[in-house]
Amino acid sequence: MYKIFIDGKEGTTGLRIFERIGQRSDIELITLPEELRKDTAARAEALNSCDIAFLCLPDAAAIEAVSLIENPDVRVIDASTAHRTNPGWAYGFPELSDTHRAAVANARRVSVPGCHASGFISLVAPLVAAGIIDTDARLNCHSLTGYSGGGKKMIAAYGDENRPADYEAPRQYALGQTHKHLPEMAVRSGLSYAPVFCPIVSDFYSGMMVTVGLFADQINCVGMERIVEVYKRVYSGGLVKYVEPSEFAPDGFISAASMSGIDRMEVTVTGSDERVLLMSRFDNLGKGASGAAVQCMNVMLGLDEATGLTL
Repeated sequence: MYKIFIDGKEGTTGLRIFERIGQRSDIELITLPEELRKDTAARAEALNSCDIAFLCLPDAAAIEAVSLIENPDVRVIDASTAHRTNPGWAYGFPELSDTHRAAVANARRVSVPGCHASGFISLVAPLVAAGIIDTDARLNCHSLTGYSGGGKKMIAAYGDENRPADYEAPRQYALGQTHKHLPEMAVRSGLSYAPVFCPIVSDFYSGMMVTVGLFADQINCVGMERIVEVYKRVYSGGLVKYVEPSEFAPDGFISAASMSGIDRMEVTVTGSDERVLLMSRFDNLGKGASGAAVQCMNVMLGLDEATGLTL
């Protein structure tokens, strides 16, 4: 039986991880009483007593948590932004390549991808690796998300019966182009430049749709068939799969909430010879957060990576 500690279990991501692993017979959860959950000494003891620690914390607290670990056998899965571009940490997206999967399986430290970043990287990284998108490409990305991605504060704001009327319509944010996922989106895609990024939150709980639009010269004029070939090859296993456009949008419309409650991801490519759309849909709380964290744990423990997940 594996001993697991979730540092930050009370947050949205921590709660969702707990839901996925709390009843598993192969896992013993180390928990702290309410009065000790922020006590440094109690946290340190728990962090050094587990096989794997999930960090569901703000960045500074996640960095502090790592510093408290003295037991060399403890493995860490960090769901914060703190270590996502750190070359010393495995990047928790095993579907990207055999190298990524092996790195996660053997790592002592794994950083879980961000939700928006997961969608962008799933679309762009395989094409950069294949030489279809140049490393110096300057891209644009739109991402439509449910409000649960904003954590407890945003969830409460959207659930307030006295909320402003404009909450009923989609709202674009991060207008200063300083979103915390931007460094990760560039580094983990193999790009020299972060994209122009337009995240949009809307009045639904969970789900995400990420779109990258490209002109033909931005994919070296290879055509959509070549992109489909790459996606089918890269995503032949794991929790990400290529889906034909007719299945992705059978009536010509795509709901960003269509994967709510699901821990896998679907990607597709559509458009024309001149203008191509790369699209990824998933649950921002699933493959975009807690589901991805549990998947990483399963890979690290040598288990079926879908154990405890909803597919």
